[in-house]
Parts: sequence; C-alpha cells; structure tokens
Amino acid sequence: MEKLETWIVATNRALVAVALAAVFTIVFANVVGRYGFGASFAWVEEVARHLMILGAFCGAGLALREGRLVAITTVPDLLPEFLARILRWGIVIVMFGFMATMLWLGIQFVEFGWDKETMSTGISRGIPYLAIPIGCALFLIQLTFFAKRFVAQDFEYGVSDEAEG
Repeated sequence: MEKLETWIVATNRALVAVALAAVFTIVFANVVGRYGFGASFAWVEEVARHLMILGAFCGAGLALREGRLVAITTVPDLLPEFLARILRWGIVIVMFGFMATMLWLGIQFVEFGWDKETMSTGISRGIPYLAIPIGCALFLIQLTFFAKRFVAQDFEYGVSDEAEG
C-alpha cells in the first residue's frame, strides 16, 4: 500500500508541476512575443487560466498532506487527546463529504459544459472543467491515505511526510 501511495503522490506532484510549468512557459513566450516581436497569441490567457485552475485543484490534496492548508488548531489543542482525536475524525468526515459532493457536482458540471466551446481555443468547455472532478478525486485519495496520520497528528505542519519516496 505504501508503494501505491508513493506513486500517487509522485504522479500528483508531477501533474501539478507540469501544469504550472506549462503556464510559465506559454505566458513567458507570449510576453516575449508581444514585447519583442509585436505579436501575441489570443489563446494564451484562456489556456493559462485553465492550467492554473487545474494546478490549484490538483495541488489541494498535496497541500493537505503537508499541512499547508489553513488550519485552526486552538480548539483541538485545548481538548483532552481523546476528544481532540474525535474532533479530528469529524473534520476528516466533513472534508471527505464536502470533496465527494464537489466531485459529484464537478462531474455534472463537465457534462453540462461538454457541448459548449471555449472562446479562444474552441475546445469543449468540459475539458477544462475536468479540473474539478480530477482535483477532488485526487484530494479524496490523498485524504484517504492521510486521514489516520492527521487524526494521530503524526506529521509536522509544512514538512513533507515519509510517503514522498
């Protein structure tokens, strides 16, 4: 199971890195083209926006497992350990329910937009909308692997965990 988790984390990181590197590359090329050669591509803003959204949704699960999401720890820190663990399990359940709902709604959103085209590229709007269900599914996978460590507080905030590889 650890190998699967390590592979999923690495694949998730690669997806986010590729999306953000692509944003940097096309925006940089467009700036050079506009100011260096007086020509730019109309599709760059749209594609960069879609890739940034993909990077944000797909990076949320990674941020969770590294303790980089906003966390209010005052209440659990004031509770006895037993009650703090119950509260953290409740938080896991709420996160799971929210992201599962987002996944379901994201799939519906993709279906809704599939027959419509984007303005600049003319591709199906369902393609960039896929960022929502893909990101939510990755978050749920990361949460499933990470929940037990989160409840036990067996990680350090802002520090990558041992499943990195």
